[in-house]
Amino acid sequence: MIARYTRPEMGNVFKPERRFDWMLKVETTVAEVQAAHGLIPAEAAKAIREKGRFDVARIEEIEKTTRHDVIAFVSCVAENVGEHGRWIHYGLTSSDVLDTALSLQTMEALTVLRTSLHKLIAGLQKRAREEAATLCAGRTHGMHAEPTTFGMKLAGFWSEFQRHDTRLARALENISIGKLSGAVGTYSTQGFEIERDVCAKLGLKPETIATQVIPRDRYAEVFSALALLGGGIERLAVEMRHLQRNELGEAVEAFAKGQKGSSAMPHKKNPITAENLTGVARLLRSYAQASFENMALWHERDISHSSVERVIVPDAFILAHYACERMNDLVSGLEVQADAMKRNMDLSGGMLFSSHLLLALVEAGLSREEAYAHAQRLSHSLKLGENLKDAAAKDPEVKKLVKPEVLDDVFSGRRHREAVKGALERAGLWK
Repeated sequence: MIARYTRPEMGNVFKPERRFDWMLKVETTVAEVQAAHGLIPAEAAKAIREKGRFDVARIEEIEKTTRHDVIAFVSCVAENVGEHGRWIHYGLTSSDVLDTALSLQTMEALTVLRTSLHKLIAGLQKRAREEAATLCAGRTHGMHAEPTTFGMKLAGFWSEFQRHDTRLARALENISIGKLSGAVGTYSTQGFEIERDVCAKLGLKPETIATQVIPRDRYAEVFSALALLGGGIERLAVEMRHLQRNELGEAVEAFAKGQKGSSAMPHKKNPITAENLTGVARLLRSYAQASFENMALWHERDISHSSVERVIVPDAFILAHYACERMNDLVSGLEVQADAMKRNMDLSGGMLFSSHLLLALVEAGLSREEAYAHAQRLSHSLKLGENLKDAAAKDPEVKKLVKPEVLDDVFSGRRHREAVKGALERAGLWK
């Protein structure tokens, strides 16, 4: 992933040496467990633990000859360990180390990502509480529908991102897997007890039945969760883009001192963060597609998944982390324009309250069909600058059925505030 989208917390997880750190951790733990079971000399495990280290440049140099990165890594570590280096990687195949280390690295990445996501969830909760009673137009098909509050809008996203966190937690559990069963997964070079004890030390569970690799449906689940998270970020980003249009102006991204919106048009304040995150979501979905295609490997293994994962694992996590951090910045700095929300609600001349006029007519004795016809007739007959409440108050049919004080209540917004208050109180968000 390019540096522009890499935040340090996640970038550190995917530095080249970090992958080898985890591989060395696996090799060292395996040697200690093997020594405890009498498979290798105790002094060999001690030497591997105390002297085992690597140099990325040396690994790359060896790989030019071996054309095999794991062999290059093992050879580099063995050079530093000395005579006991021959016991490194004893009874293992490359995928044992690669897959177990990748599980550990993915667990680390998921932990960093969830920390960032928790900040976004907290930010949405805070802003939802602040704007719990701020009335605005709810829209369907892009058109005015009924009043809601801006806090209610944000509460929906707050709730959704909690579901994304739940999915990531489930993916974390299902990727916390180790595999040390050797070539084609039969434990022919060492018994299950080695895998069991190593996994216990590393905080992993042994794979139930492996081939030569950890089955890639586990990673497909991780990338599905990342894609869904991206979809949630895009949904919020699209909402923010719409609300910032000049015709609405209901919420505006923070604009920093010295920031420029256009090289040609000095007045411009563009929804650049929301637009950027819309694009990020497209990439996250594409990574999920690649992870699904990685599931079908030939027989007990091939390496068609390897080249894909070298790209999509760091890229997807770095990008998802960036998206959470940047969306949190957008939400926390968002300028809410309550006056513009009120102005926009007034544009529809009270038609936002037509459903409650319908209900008042039903309560007065009309059938739903008759009530609907009256409310629709009055709404569709309004001319520019006219108001549905005034039209209803003057209409002979409505005047006979609905008292003025009932009309006042219908068009006051009280019912909508009370309804939103109840929903947000149940969610613990009413301020």
